[in-house]
Amino acid sequence: MASIALARSDVIVGVDTHKDTHTAAAVGATGNVLEHLTVSADPAGYRRLVAFGRRHDARLWAIEGTGSFGAGLTTA
Repeated sequence: MASIALARSDVIVGVDTHKDTHTAAAVGATGNVLEHLTVSADPAGYRRLVAFGRRHDARLWAIEGTGSFGAGLTTA
């Protein structure tokens, strides 16, 4: 497995996807959780998650279930 070197300012957004909701966390380069939120798994929720990532200037996203529950968010 390849490792990714992150700069101090880099943020990763990790998303735990479910049928009705998605929960995301913005995680800093040292592993600290900067913020988290839960949204509905629909277009309005996807827009909130994209805005969340932009607010944290996230460069990387880790989305669970991109072929199932995370497919809509991945497309957004």
